[in-house]
Amino acid sequence: MGLIEIRIPSTIAKTLKLSIGSPKRQQNRVLKKLLKKARYTEFGQAYHFDQILLHKHPAKLFQQHVPIFDYDKIYEQWWHRTLEGIPDVCWPGKIKYFALSSGTSGAASKYIPITNDLMKGNRIVMIKQLLSLRNYENIPVKSISKGWLMLGGSTELQKGPGYYSGDLSGITARKVPFWFTPFYKPGKRIARTKDWNTKLDEVVEEAPNWDIGFVVGVPAWIQMCMEMVIERYNLKNIHEMWPNLAFYVHGGVAFEPYKKGFEKLLGKPITYIETYLASEGFIAYQDRQDVRGMRLTTSEHIFLEFIPFNNDNFDQSGNIINNPEALLIHEIEEGKDYAILISTSAGAWRYLIGDTVRFTNKERGEIIITGRTKHFLSLVGEHLSVDNMNRAIEMASGDMNISIPEFTVAGIPHGSFFAHHWYIACNDVVNAEQLRVAIDNHLKTLNDDYAVERKSALKEVMLTVLPEKSFMKFMEMKGKLGGQHKFPRVMKGKMLEDWEKFIASVAL
Repeated sequence: MGLIEIRIPSTIAKTLKLSIGSPKRQQNRVLKKLLKKARYTEFGQAYHFDQILLHKHPAKLFQQHVPIFDYDKIYEQWWHRTLEGIPDVCWPGKIKYFALSSGTSGAASKYIPITNDLMKGNRIVMIKQLLSLRNYENIPVKSISKGWLMLGGSTELQKGPGYYSGDLSGITARKVPFWFTPFYKPGKRIARTKDWNTKLDEVVEEAPNWDIGFVVGVPAWIQMCMEMVIERYNLKNIHEMWPNLAFYVHGGVAFEPYKKGFEKLLGKPITYIETYLASEGFIAYQDRQDVRGMRLTTSEHIFLEFIPFNNDNFDQSGNIINNPEALLIHEIEEGKDYAILISTSAGAWRYLIGDTVRFTNKERGEIIITGRTKHFLSLVGEHLSVDNMNRAIEMASGDMNISIPEFTVAGIPHGSFFAHHWYIACNDVVNAEQLRVAIDNHLKTLNDDYAVERKSALKEVMLTVLPEKSFMKFMEMKGKLGGQHKFPRVMKGKMLEDWEKFIASVAL
């Protein structure tokens, strides 16, 4: 029997809310559920959740009553109290787990509250995504019952005064349901390992004992792991070790720049499934084959708002202005960039997560991630998004038949004008000047603003090719080695200073 023939009992379907409904109605229900649960918290009392619930249009009143928060603001005003063990601050009860998230900035770790309600919602979304495979064609059903290699943070969490903290992937793995334990690799012992290099070595050592059907993780680290397995056992490709490997579940960064190098490690095609699982919640997932877009989670545990990412709402540094325009899901337009606000079942309220998205299908609520609010390059109005960068890298690497697993870009002064400096990771033989011209030309095609500014204030594009290990060494130096960490696509401020010093020291 194929997976596409599976019939889901009505009780399970009802629990998972698999029926297609209006995203607007789903979001209204989610908001009311969140407000009811949190109305007796300090936050709920301060912002009159009871009053909002009685209103004819609660979403609009919610937007009027509750201010927008970034991490620093909500931590200073509210979340720090949950770390002190005070219950019922932003969500009922005492917060026992915190996900440590530093994103791609150089700042100290952020403590993101993790509740049982949030984890339950995340698990339901994960099951929905798995069940969506029944919509895919030519799925190798037997691979679904094989091992799932999930490379993430350590499950050995840090003990605080009354709470535990660590990577979200580590917290999630620590709470793996009993029925999933036989499928879960690398297993609890290796998952506890804190040192990333030691963990990879242990995974490589155990690899022959596993029959893997799924790999899950950030592209750079999954690719590194497979390269180590291939080298250790003198294989032609990873399918000689794991013949049933059929799925790669990825997220956190765009996969396009990694795809060419990744596929060199395969013996046959596999299915790629994109997810948008942030520390703050499971926001979206791909539920259709060969579609560039992920379906937003609109019926579970996250209420979403969208701020048009433009000069009216954000300054040139990506900082949000006071009282920006915030739209509900039925008010958005396709093809425009929005910064996301989320309210969740862990006590995040109108929280600016820092990502920007673009709707590719409004009716289905499908999005792509286009970058970060502070990772757009717009020195002179070029409005270059991370999505533009990823696509240009993918096109250029295809033109030249090379693999570019990592890159970053810095905007710098150039005489009286400005320039972009690209740093490219590539272990292949490459003509740097040819690659520079290819990326520049593709960006001119992809982004009209960029093309205009290249004729005026954006006078130069520079490019430096480095071995991939240089990028990994820098991450290690920053204490960001491991499955949860991604290399920043745009370098600014202190991080850029440190990167330039590091590159200079490597060149010596």
